Amino acid sequence: MSDSAPGGSSDRYPTPQPSETSTNPQSLDSQWEDVEQELSRPLQPVARPLEATVSNRDHASSRVRSFDESSPLVMVETAFLASAASLIWLVNFYFPIGPFLRIFFPIPIALIYLRWGARAAWMGALVSGLLLSVLMGPPRSLLYIMPFGVMGVLLGMLWRRRSSWAMAIALGSILAAFGFFFRVWLVSLLLGDDLWLYSTNQVTNLIDWICLRLGILFQPSLTFIQGMVIVMVVVNSVIYLFVVHLVAWFLFDRLRNPIPRPPKWVQVLMEYEE
Repeated sequence: MSDSAPGGSSDRYPTPQPSETSTNPQSLDSQWEDVEQELSRPLQPVARPLEATVSNRDHASSRVRSFDESSPLVMVETAFLASAASLIWLVNFYFPIGPFLRIFFPIPIALIYLRWGARAAWMGALVSGLLLSVLMGPPRSLLYIMPFGVMGVLLGMLWRRRSSWAMAIALGSILAAFGFFFRVWLVSLLLGDDLWLYSTNQVTNLIDWICLRLGILFQPSLTFIQGMVIVMVVVNSVIYLFVVHLVAWFLFDRLRNPIPRPPKWVQVLMEYEE
């Protein structure tokens, strides 16, 4: 019946005939070889924007934040890091545990500079000083701002501009040495006595006594003792800044705000590979 009906299914749906390629084994083999070659071909890299091709370390440190300076995120991070800096100073003053916490004094302010720039860093240092002034009094807050608050701003500026470790340690050591003498001057002003002269006189008398007890014919002058103290202060500042750089190197890499890479001998010493 379907054969005699016009326009039947046999007319509309002709029976498919086996093609020549489906029955030819050689053509099937050639098709599979083409497929295997296509699958084994390495993938071509997809074109990405320039910002995406930069490594995370360089991009994280050099990118410009798109937030407004009055954005709540800027204010919240600045206030949080400023409070952290004040808390570190406060805990170290009342519960000193050696030089461990002292290493972190400039770290929060430097992190503010790396993330949000100079204005936020200066505001963070000022907020830390005001908070410490309320909690501990103005003299102790000044002892934090100078040198550690200013040092955080200085290190943040140098690290953001990708300055070398040698330059950052040299400038930071000068500031740290100046901060030591500022502390001596401020304490002397509050006590009403020249603490620098008093301490160097005591050291001179102590060395004289030791030389007499040991039978050594050596009598150091006051100028010599003061020069030795200055040299010791500078050396101590250099060691302190070097340790601060090491801590910032390991810490800021985890926070995606890296500082410039150290010299090769430091990387070999610390067994660190890029």
